[in-house]
Amino acid sequence: MTQLKYLTGYSTETLTQVQQIIAEGRLKEILLKRYPQVHDVRTDNALYQYTQTIKSEYMGKTQPLSRVSYDSKIKVIQHALGQHHYISRVQGAKLKTVNEIKIASVFRKTPEAFLKMIVVHELAHFKEKEHNKAFYQLCQHMEPNYHQYEFDLRLYLTQIELFGDIYAG
Repeated sequence: MTQLKYLTGYSTETLTQVQQIIAEGRLKEILLKRYPQVHDVRTDNALYQYTQTIKSEYMGKTQPLSRVSYDSKIKVIQHALGQHHYISRVQGAKLKTVNEIKIASVFRKTPEAFLKMIVVHELAHFKEKEHNKAFYQLCQHMEPNYHQYEFDLRLYLTQIELFGDIYAG
């Protein structure tokens, strides 16, 4: 029985279905059918613009973003897919605020739905610090398919761990 570390917290029924899909060798096929291609947001500048577009549409009155970048130091193994930093510092007579988002570099070559899901997740943290009901409501407001994309991303990470990346190359 394959350990499904990215799917902990899901029901036994769901885990059994995923185990069956893996045993039948259909995980890659299912993912490619749902998400046949990767996005073209490859550079940090493009990622900043992509994030800024989502932010301005749904969170216009929040603090501006200072930086958004891909980060190869974020390890999915440690259950981190992205990070957000909100830092306020006093510099002389001024208060300087830094809003920064770092996205794991695994998202550089994934379907756009997965990138949007993690960007929405990190943006939501600027309003809601905890993973509570209000946090997930905000995520769903910005991306109605948030929970499906999160689940499918977890399937994708399982695929990478067990069999390798289906979009490599």
